Amino acid sequence: MPDQMAGLPPRFLRTPEAARYLGLSGRTLEKHRTYGTGPTYRKIGGRVVYALDDLKAWADLGAKTSTSDPGKGTVLPAKKHPVLRPYAGQERR
Repeated sequence: MPDQMAGLPPRFLRTPEAARYLGLSGRTLEKHRTYGTGPTYRKIGGRVVYALDDLKAWADLGAKTSTSDPGKGTVLPAKKHPVLRPYAGQERR
C-alpha cells in the first residue's frame, strides 16, 4: 500500500491541535512553551506551530517499561525549574 504522505511536507499543528495530540490542555502546552520544558516549536509569522515529529520525540522522552526503568529522559512538568549556575567569579565544585 503506497504511503499517502510520501512527498508531502511535514504536517504542522497549531497549539490546540498539538495539545489534543498529546492529551494535554492548550494552556498546559502554552506553559511548557513559556518555561522551556515543552516540545520544540516554530514561529511562522505570528503563529506557533509544532511538527508531529517534534511532538512525538518530546513525548517519547517519558517512555518507560516499568516504574524502576530510568527511561531515556524525563518530561518535566509545566513549571519553572531552577537553573544551576555557579556564583559570579567562582568555579563549580
